Amino acid sequence: MMAARLKRCVVRRRDGPEQHGVAASCLRELRDKACGVLAIDKAREPITLVLAEDGTIVDDEDYFLCLPSNTKFVALAKDEKWSSKILDSGTSWLSESVDEVDSAVEKWKQLARQLKDDLSNIILMSEEDLQVLIDVPRSDLAEELTQSETKIQVLQDTLQQVLDRREEERQSRQLLELYLEALKTEDSILSKVAEPEAAPRKEMDVVDTGTSSTDTSARTALSDQVLAALREKPAPELCLDSQDLELVLKEDTAALASALGWDKQKAGALQEACDQELSRRLKQVQTLHSLRSTSKGKKTLPWGDWPSSKRKK
Repeated sequence: MMAARLKRCVVRRRDGPEQHGVAASCLRELRDKACGVLAIDKAREPITLVLAEDGTIVDDEDYFLCLPSNTKFVALAKDEKWSSKILDSGTSWLSESVDEVDSAVEKWKQLARQLKDDLSNIILMSEEDLQVLIDVPRSDLAEELTQSETKIQVLQDTLQQVLDRREEERQSRQLLELYLEALKTEDSILSKVAEPEAAPRKEMDVVDTGTSSTDTSARTALSDQVLAALREKPAPELCLDSQDLELVLKEDTAALASALGWDKQKAGALQEACDQELSRRLKQVQTLHSLRSTSKGKKTLPWGDWPSSKRKK
Protein backbone atom coordinates (compact mmCIF):
# COMPACT_ATOMS: atom_id res chain seq x y z
CA MET A 1 0.00 0.00 0.00
CA MET A 2 1.32 3.41 -0.94
CA ALA A 3 1.74 5.98 1.81
CA ALA A 4 -0.57 9.01 1.68
CA ARG A 5 0.98 12.01 -0.05
CA LEU A 6 1.23 15.20 1.99
CA LYS A 7 -0.27 18.37 0.44
CA ARG A 8 1.13 21.72 1.54
CA CYS A 9 -1.50 24.34 2.38
CA VAL A 10 -1.66 27.83 3.91
CA VAL A 11 -4.27 28.60 6.58
CA ARG A 12 -5.40 31.73 8.43
CA ARG A 13 -8.35 33.02 10.42
CA ARG A 14 -10.90 35.33 8.83
CA ASP A 15 -9.77 38.54 10.56
CA GLY A 16 -6.33 37.40 11.65
CA PRO A 17 -3.21 38.83 9.98
CA GLU A 18 -1.17 35.71 10.67
CA GLN A 19 -1.14 32.73 8.33
CA HIS A 20 0.60 29.41 8.67
CA GLY A 21 1.87 26.74 6.35
CA VAL A 22 0.79 23.18 7.14
CA ALA A 23 1.12 19.83 5.37
CA ALA A 24 -1.77 17.37 5.40
CA SER A 25 -2.66 14.16 3.59
CA CYS A 26 -6.43 14.52 4.05
CA LEU A 27 -9.05 17.14 4.85
CA ARG A 28 -9.51 15.95 8.43
CA GLU A 29 -5.79 16.23 9.11
CA LEU A 30 -5.75 19.74 7.63
CA ARG A 31 -8.67 20.78 9.84
CA ASP A 32 -6.95 19.40 12.96
CA LYS A 33 -3.64 21.06 12.14
CA ALA A 34 -5.37 24.34 11.34
CA CYS A 35 -7.00 24.34 14.76
CA GLY A 36 -3.60 23.63 16.30
CA VAL A 37 -1.60 26.40 14.62
CA LEU A 38 -4.44 28.93 14.87
CA ALA A 39 -5.04 28.15 18.58
CA ILE A 40 -8.66 27.12 18.03
CA ASP A 41 -10.46 24.72 20.37
CA LYS A 42 -12.20 22.55 17.79
CA ALA A 43 -14.50 21.06 20.45
CA ARG A 44 -15.86 24.48 21.49
CA GLU A 45 -15.39 26.35 18.23
CA PRO A 46 -15.95 24.11 15.18
CA ILE A 47 -14.51 25.64 12.02
CA THR A 48 -15.34 25.61 8.32
CA LEU A 49 -12.49 25.69 5.82
CA VAL A 50 -13.07 27.81 2.72
CA LEU A 51 -10.88 28.85 -0.18
CA ALA A 52 -9.43 32.30 0.49
CA GLU A 53 -9.79 33.17 -3.19
CA ASP A 54 -13.57 32.89 -3.54
CA GLY A 55 -15.00 31.50 -0.29
CA THR A 56 -15.78 28.01 -1.66
CA ILE A 57 -16.50 25.66 1.24
CA VAL A 58 -14.13 22.68 1.22
CA ASP A 59 -15.82 19.75 2.94
CA ASP A 60 -15.35 17.03 0.33
CA GLU A 61 -12.26 14.81 0.52
CA ASP A 62 -12.02 14.23 -3.24
CA TYR A 63 -12.24 17.96 -3.93
CA PHE A 64 -9.50 18.65 -1.37
CA LEU A 65 -7.18 16.11 -3.00
CA CYS A 66 -7.66 17.83 -6.38
CA LEU A 67 -6.50 21.21 -5.05
CA PRO A 68 -2.89 22.23 -5.80
CA SER A 69 -0.19 22.57 -3.16
CA ASN A 70 0.06 25.89 -1.30
CA THR A 71 -3.69 26.43 -1.65
CA LYS A 72 -4.81 29.20 0.73
CA PHE A 73 -7.61 28.44 3.20
CA VAL A 74 -9.52 30.61 5.64
CA ALA A 75 -10.87 29.07 8.87
CA LEU A 76 -14.36 30.42 9.62
CA ALA A 77 -15.92 30.12 13.07
CA LYS A 78 -19.56 29.16 13.56
CA ASP A 79 -21.10 32.58 12.81
CA GLU A 80 -18.44 33.91 10.43
CA LYS A 81 -18.84 34.25 6.67
CA TRP A 82 -16.32 34.70 3.90
CA SER A 83 -15.94 38.22 2.53
CA SER A 84 -14.10 39.65 -0.44
CA LYS A 85 -12.35 41.98 2.02
CA ILE A 86 -10.17 39.04 2.96
CA LEU A 87 -8.44 39.47 -0.40
CA ASP A 88 -7.52 43.10 0.36
CA SER A 89 -4.24 41.97 1.89
CA GLY A 90 -3.18 40.25 -1.34
CA THR A 91 0.38 41.54 -1.10
CA SER A 92 0.67 40.08 2.36
CA TRP A 93 -0.59 36.71 1.08
CA LEU A 94 1.97 36.76 -1.69
CA SER A 95 4.92 37.56 0.55
CA GLU A 96 3.89 35.02 3.14
CA SER A 97 3.38 32.39 0.44
CA VAL A 98 6.89 32.98 -0.84
CA ASP A 99 8.23 32.69 2.69
CA GLU A 100 6.39 29.41 3.08
CA VAL A 101 7.82 28.04 -0.15
CA ASP A 102 11.30 29.10 0.93
CA SER A 103 10.77 27.31 4.23
CA ALA A 104 9.70 24.13 2.45
CA VAL A 105 12.73 24.32 0.16
CA GLU A 106 15.04 24.75 3.13
CA LYS A 107 13.52 21.68 4.78
CA TRP A 108 14.11 19.30 1.89
CA LYS A 109 17.60 20.67 1.36
CA GLN A 110 18.40 20.08 5.01
CA LEU A 111 17.10 16.52 4.74
CA ALA A 112 19.07 16.01 1.52
CA ARG A 113 22.26 17.11 3.26
CA GLN A 114 21.65 14.48 5.92
CA LEU A 115 21.53 11.82 3.22
CA LYS A 116 24.61 13.27 1.56
CA ASP A 117 26.53 12.89 4.82
CA ASP A 118 25.21 9.38 5.50
CA LEU A 119 22.57 7.45 3.55
CA SER A 120 21.75 5.37 6.61
CA ASN A 121 19.93 8.44 7.98
CA ILE A 122 16.99 7.22 5.90
CA ILE A 123 16.32 4.69 8.65
CA LEU A 124 16.11 7.41 11.31
CA MET A 125 13.74 9.77 9.45
CA SER A 126 10.06 10.25 10.12
CA GLU A 127 7.43 9.30 7.55
CA GLU A 128 6.75 12.99 6.88
CA ASP A 129 10.44 13.67 6.16
CA LEU A 130 10.62 10.69 3.81
CA GLN A 131 7.58 11.96 1.92
CA VAL A 132 9.14 15.42 1.58
CA LEU A 133 12.18 13.92 -0.15
CA ILE A 134 10.01 11.74 -2.39
CA ASP A 135 8.05 14.80 -3.56
CA VAL A 136 11.18 16.81 -4.47
CA PRO A 137 11.68 17.05 -8.28
CA ARG A 138 14.31 14.54 -9.33
CA SER A 139 16.46 17.14 -11.07
CA ASP A 140 16.57 19.39 -7.98
CA LEU A 141 17.51 16.52 -5.68
CA ALA A 142 20.15 15.31 -8.14
CA GLU A 143 21.72 18.77 -8.20
CA GLU A 144 21.71 19.05 -4.41
CA LEU A 145 23.29 15.60 -3.93
CA THR A 146 25.58 15.91 -6.99
CA GLN A 147 24.31 12.59 -8.35
CA SER A 148 22.77 11.50 -11.63
CA GLU A 149 19.00 11.48 -12.00
CA THR A 150 19.13 7.70 -12.46
CA LYS A 151 20.63 7.25 -9.01
CA ILE A 152 18.18 9.77 -7.56
CA GLN A 153 15.33 7.68 -8.97
CA VAL A 154 16.75 4.66 -7.17
CA LEU A 155 17.04 6.72 -4.00
CA GLN A 156 13.44 7.98 -4.17
CA ASP A 157 12.21 4.45 -4.89
CA THR A 158 14.09 3.31 -1.81
CA LEU A 159 12.50 6.07 0.27
CA GLN A 160 9.08 4.95 -0.95
CA GLN A 161 9.93 1.36 -0.03
CA VAL A 162 10.73 2.44 3.52
CA LEU A 163 7.32 4.15 3.74
CA ASP A 164 5.60 1.09 2.29
CA ARG A 165 7.33 -1.28 4.71
CA ARG A 166 6.32 0.84 7.69
CA GLU A 167 2.72 0.85 6.46
CA GLU A 168 2.80 -2.91 5.96
CA GLU A 169 4.24 -3.37 9.45
CA ARG A 170 1.54 -1.09 10.85
CA GLN A 171 -1.20 -3.14 9.20
CA SER A 172 0.38 -6.40 10.41
CA ARG A 173 0.42 -5.10 13.98
CA GLN A 174 -3.21 -4.04 13.73
CA LEU A 175 -4.21 -7.51 12.52
CA LEU A 176 -2.23 -9.11 15.35
CA GLU A 177 -3.89 -6.83 17.92
CA LEU A 178 -7.34 -7.73 16.55
CA TYR A 179 -6.48 -11.42 16.73
CA LEU A 180 -5.21 -11.17 20.32
CA GLU A 181 -8.28 -9.15 21.31
CA ALA A 182 -10.50 -11.83 19.81
CA LEU A 183 -8.67 -14.49 21.81
CA LYS A 184 -9.12 -12.50 25.01
CA THR A 185 -12.83 -12.11 24.32
CA GLU A 186 -13.19 -15.84 23.65
CA ASP A 187 -11.27 -16.75 26.82
CA SER A 188 -13.41 -14.34 28.84
CA ILE A 189 -16.64 -15.89 27.56
CA LEU A 190 -15.42 -19.43 28.26
CA SER A 191 -14.24 -18.40 31.71
CA LYS A 192 -17.61 -16.91 32.61
CA VAL A 193 -19.41 -20.03 31.42
CA ALA A 194 -17.10 -22.37 33.31
CA GLU A 195 -16.79 -20.38 36.54
CA PRO A 196 -19.71 -17.96 36.97
CA GLU A 197 -18.96 -17.58 40.68
CA ALA A 198 -15.50 -16.18 39.94
CA ALA A 199 -16.91 -12.97 38.42
CA PRO A 200 -17.42 -11.07 41.72
CA ARG A 201 -13.86 -11.84 42.79
CA LYS A 202 -12.46 -10.51 39.51
CA GLU A 203 -14.56 -7.39 39.83
CA MET A 204 -13.20 -6.81 43.32
CA ASP A 205 -9.66 -7.21 42.00
CA VAL A 206 -10.34 -4.55 39.39
CA VAL A 207 -11.59 -2.18 42.06
CA ASP A 208 -8.54 -2.84 44.22
CA THR A 209 -6.01 -2.30 41.45
CA GLY A 210 -7.82 0.71 40.07
CA THR A 211 -7.14 2.88 43.11
CA SER A 212 -3.80 4.05 41.72
CA SER A 213 -4.32 7.14 39.58
CA THR A 214 -1.96 9.32 37.61
CA ASP A 215 -1.30 12.92 38.46
CA THR A 216 -3.53 14.88 36.11
CA SER A 217 -1.46 17.99 36.66
CA ALA A 218 1.65 16.36 35.14
CA ARG A 219 2.92 18.10 32.03
CA THR A 220 4.93 16.89 29.07
CA ALA A 221 7.52 18.60 26.90
CA LEU A 222 6.35 16.86 23.71
CA SER A 223 5.01 19.04 20.90
CA ASP A 224 1.34 19.04 20.01
CA GLN A 225 2.16 17.41 16.68
CA VAL A 226 3.92 14.47 18.36
CA LEU A 227 1.14 14.08 20.94
CA ALA A 228 -1.45 14.06 18.15
CA ALA A 229 0.47 11.34 16.33
CA LEU A 230 0.79 9.26 19.50
CA ARG A 231 -2.91 9.66 20.27
CA GLU A 232 -4.44 9.19 16.82
CA LYS A 233 -2.16 7.06 14.63
CA PRO A 234 -2.00 3.26 14.84
CA ALA A 235 1.52 2.12 15.74
CA PRO A 236 2.68 5.76 16.07
CA GLU A 237 6.27 4.74 16.75
CA LEU A 238 6.58 3.90 13.04
CA CYS A 239 5.79 7.44 11.83
CA LEU A 240 8.07 9.39 14.22
CA ASP A 241 11.72 10.13 13.62
CA SER A 242 14.35 8.86 16.02
CA GLN A 243 14.69 12.17 17.89
CA ASP A 244 10.97 12.19 18.70
CA LEU A 245 11.17 8.55 19.80
CA GLU A 246 13.94 9.50 22.24
CA LEU A 247 11.81 12.36 23.62
CA VAL A 248 8.91 9.97 24.22
CA LEU A 249 11.21 7.59 26.09
CA LYS A 250 12.57 10.41 28.29
CA GLU A 251 9.06 11.44 29.37
CA ASP A 252 7.74 10.38 32.75
CA THR A 253 5.17 7.65 32.17
CA ALA A 254 2.57 9.32 34.40
CA ALA A 255 3.03 12.67 32.65
CA LEU A 256 2.74 11.01 29.25
CA ALA A 257 -0.42 9.18 30.30
CA SER A 258 -1.94 12.42 31.57
CA ALA A 259 -1.10 14.31 28.36
CA LEU A 260 -2.62 11.57 26.18
CA GLY A 261 -5.62 10.94 28.41
CA TRP A 262 -4.61 7.30 28.84
CA ASP A 263 -3.95 5.07 31.83
CA LYS A 264 -0.39 4.54 32.95
CA GLN A 265 -0.24 0.95 31.69
CA LYS A 266 -1.14 1.97 28.13
CA ALA A 267 1.38 4.82 28.17
CA GLY A 268 4.04 2.41 29.42
CA ALA A 269 3.27 0.00 26.59
CA LEU A 270 3.64 2.87 24.11
CA GLN A 271 7.04 3.81 25.53
CA GLU A 272 8.13 0.17 25.29
CA ALA A 273 7.06 0.06 21.64
CA CYS A 274 8.99 3.29 20.98
CA ASP A 275 12.03 1.82 22.71
CA GLN A 276 11.90 -1.31 20.57
CA GLU A 277 11.49 0.69 17.35
CA LEU A 278 14.39 3.01 18.24
CA SER A 279 16.62 0.05 19.12
CA ARG A 280 15.71 -1.65 15.84
CA ARG A 281 16.61 1.43 13.80
CA LEU A 282 19.88 1.98 15.63
CA LYS A 283 20.85 -1.66 15.09
CA GLN A 284 20.18 -1.28 11.38
CA VAL A 285 22.37 1.83 11.26
CA GLN A 286 25.13 0.07 13.19
CA THR A 287 24.94 -2.88 10.81
CA LEU A 288 25.32 -0.60 7.80
CA HIS A 289 28.25 1.18 9.41
CA SER A 290 29.90 -2.15 10.18
CA LEU A 291 29.46 -3.34 6.60
CA ARG A 292 30.78 -0.03 5.36
CA SER A 293 33.93 -0.17 7.48
CA THR A 294 34.78 -3.66 6.24
CA SER A 295 34.06 -2.91 2.57
CA LYS A 296 37.36 -1.78 1.09
CA GLY A 297 37.83 0.80 3.85
CA LYS A 298 35.28 3.20 2.37
CA LYS A 299 34.03 5.94 4.67
CA THR A 300 30.69 6.50 2.95
CA LEU A 301 28.11 4.10 1.64
CA PRO A 302 28.60 3.93 -2.16
CA TRP A 303 25.57 5.10 -4.08
CA GLY A 304 25.92 2.22 -6.49
CA ASP A 305 25.81 -0.30 -3.63
CA TRP A 306 22.53 0.99 -2.20
CA PRO A 307 19.82 -1.72 -2.29
CA SER A 308 17.98 -2.06 -5.59
CA SER A 309 14.62 -0.36 -5.89
CA LYS A 310 13.01 -3.61 -7.09
CA ARG A 311 11.19 -5.63 -4.47
CA LYS A 312 10.14 -9.22 -4.65
CA LYS A 313 6.42 -9.63 -4.40
